[in-house]
Amino acid sequence: MRVFITGATGWIGSGTVDELLASGHQVIGLARSEESSRALLAKGATALTGDLDDLDSLRRGVAMSDAVVHLANKHDWGNPDESDRAERAAVETMLTELAGSDRPFAIANGLSEIVEGRSVLETDASPAHGPASDRGGSENLALEYADRGVRSMATRFAPSVHGAGDWGFVTWLVAAARKHGVSGYIGDGTTSWSAVHRTDAARLIRLGLELAPAGSRLHAVAEESIPTRVIAEAISGALDIPVASIEPDDADEHFGVVGHFFSQSMTGSSEITRSLVGWDPDGPTLLEDIRSGAYTTETAK
Repeated sequence: MRVFITGATGWIGSGTVDELLASGHQVIGLARSEESSRALLAKGATALTGDLDDLDSLRRGVAMSDAVVHLANKHDWGNPDESDRAERAAVETMLTELAGSDRPFAIANGLSEIVEGRSVLETDASPAHGPASDRGGSENLALEYADRGVRSMATRFAPSVHGAGDWGFVTWLVAAARKHGVSGYIGDGTTSWSAVHRTDAARLIRLGLELAPAGSRLHAVAEESIPTRVIAEAISGALDIPVASIEPDDADEHFGVVGHFFSQSMTGSSEITRSLVGWDPDGPTLLEDIRSGAYTTETAK
């Protein structure tokens, strides 16, 4: 397949490019800069200049491809409405071009805010509907196109997609620990996160494109539930600093933006996913990555 990927040079996207190329697929990556274009070309992929606001570039990418993977997002924490607007417009544009073609379309989402009090299942529908909802309701929009000739699927990622070079949530936790001299967890530390290694997440995206039926929800979850206190203790050991409980009212000041996410459980099951596409994650665990120095050595900073 010739696969068009938005977010192709991001953390998950770059791993997905590697996975697809290694499996014999061709890749067209959306590139916002010359640096991104060079990185894609160096891997043997094709670079298409554009971004989420350049809807014509998205149309061109879809027209050139046999499948589409949508991983890009503005992630504008200061202006989430703008992120949601851009997401909705980009997804609508690509789905309109794909309608009636039976080509696969994989869209990214997270596990948070889907259900409360238990792990998210693949059978749980996202509550986000319409342009004014989280991520512009793009997951549900994409799955609606399963009835319009698109083999659409949602890939929901664990809050920690980890590995050496990660710049996501765990990196921010480590930065907060360095800044304050303690590795913190919030309250009693019993809230939990799911986790998946980046290589396993990338392989799931490929398997989804190759095998998943229209309307599927896939969960990139290798470890279902890791208590946040255990994550903090692993960071404490890797940095050789104390571990401490942080009062919930102080979480935002101590952790910054990631404090909101670290204060809530974000867990999901992947039992259905594994059975549906034969996914068997085998990468390092989150704690193995932390303890090995993936987040704390000089090269990891």
